[in-house]
Amino acid sequence: MKKLIKYLLCWLPLGLFFSYYPVISLGSSESMNFELSVPLIWLVVFDIVAFVQMVRERKLFSGLKGKWGWLLFPVWVTLTLIWSLNVVRGVLTVGIMWLVFFAGYAVWSFKEMFDEEFRRSWLKWFFGSTILVCVWCVVQCILDLAGVEPSCSLMCEGCRYYMFGFPHPNGFAIEPQFMGNLLLAPVMVALVLFVKSDCNSTLRGRGSSRPSLRGSDPSSLGRNLRKPLRVLLPIAFSITLFLTFSRGAIYSFGVGMLFVTGYLLARGGKVERKKVAKRLGIAWGMAVFSFLFALNLQGIMAAVSPTNDTYMSGVAKVINHLSLGKIDIREGNEPVENSVENLEEKVVENSVDKTEVEAVFDGYVAESTNVRMELTQNAMRAWSNDTPTALFGAGIGGAGVKMFRQDLTDSPKEIVQNEYASLLLETGVIGVSLFALVIVLIVRNVYRKSNAVLILGLLLAYGVSLMFFSGFANALQIYLLPMILAFVI
Repeated sequence: MKKLIKYLLCWLPLGLFFSYYPVISLGSSESMNFELSVPLIWLVVFDIVAFVQMVRERKLFSGLKGKWGWLLFPVWVTLTLIWSLNVVRGVLTVGIMWLVFFAGYAVWSFKEMFDEEFRRSWLKWFFGSTILVCVWCVVQCILDLAGVEPSCSLMCEGCRYYMFGFPHPNGFAIEPQFMGNLLLAPVMVALVLFVKSDCNSTLRGRGSSRPSLRGSDPSSLGRNLRKPLRVLLPIAFSITLFLTFSRGAIYSFGVGMLFVTGYLLARGGKVERKKVAKRLGIAWGMAVFSFLFALNLQGIMAAVSPTNDTYMSGVAKVINHLSLGKIDIREGNEPVENSVENLEEKVVENSVDKTEVEAVFDGYVAESTNVRMELTQNAMRAWSNDTPTALFGAGIGGAGVKMFRQDLTDSPKEIVQNEYASLLLETGVIGVSLFALVIVLIVRNVYRKSNAVLILGLLLAYGVSLMFFSGFANALQIYLLPMILAFVI
């Protein structure tokens, strides 16, 4: 049974990439869609296997002594089902939440089985899976440019070449933003291992006198990678991240790496700091090179696509969109005219006639930003509308219904594109406070570990990304990967 647990953990990185395709549709209601994904199936299977093994070893509750504070948040969220405005969605969300918490508890309980051999094996699966998906993303772009139907290329309609003049891949995820989010962990792990491959002490947490991880020293794992791979892996992963064209994922990556840079430079002695600074400089150079490579590739794809775009127009669109319209090198600097009213008409027109058509967007799409901000503002209005909601929330799963009933949205299926605003609306001040307690507990437990910089940097990157979308089941990597990486890197 322990071998099965190890196998399941090794399969996790690959399974997470199939976050939407293949998907098992189980129908829908007026307020939600019912779908079953590969990561969700993995989570259920893993918890069942872990539960059986923990019962066999009589350690099901033995590790909970003195750790009940971790359960306050999920218990409170479960209680909000009593007054939830969308009980079905709430029950499903609570179920997934408890599965995630139990998976974390199981990983912590079985941490003694994570020996050096397992850690190296897991890392191979982690990087190997990412390589395969990155290759698929490039193939996906080629297929889209060749006019292959989305049913074969799996490209979402909003990321096909006729939208901006070049495709931005979504892999096996529902959209590029989620694909970019899936790449955050591989990119940051690869870059941190590169930085630490020649440095021995800086990753150790405060108060640590030797590598622990309960673990291993991340610098030793970095040295186990062949030198070409230490450079090629972070570059390949970063290029694919930039190709997704996801501002949320790219900004989150930048924030995470800034934290890693500051953390590492603030630790260690003067000699060690110089060595780390040199490696960090190279790491940032690789990130810049990856961005420029992706930028040029997007320009080339724009030039060869069936639209009337050129290399320069493609490059200009990327820069204009990623900078939120602040940097404009488009020819003539003409204002963008991409209103919601003419969007559907242009999409239909371009999807029918794909020969030298004009791309739907010619630069920064302010609407994508405005919609997210408006949904967040609407969630805050609904939350502050009355005192009971402000304190206790509308109940888990009830955000869409709450906003719809107050005429703030057009559909009860609408979700808040900000996980924090959604959590506040659904669980109230009490729920957010207990969530903050969980974050404090995580930081306190990770801070002294040898891999603290990586885990904290990744959590910060994920934390920033949650400001751009919400959806528990579609982003299980945010909750599953850090708990695994804490014991295997």
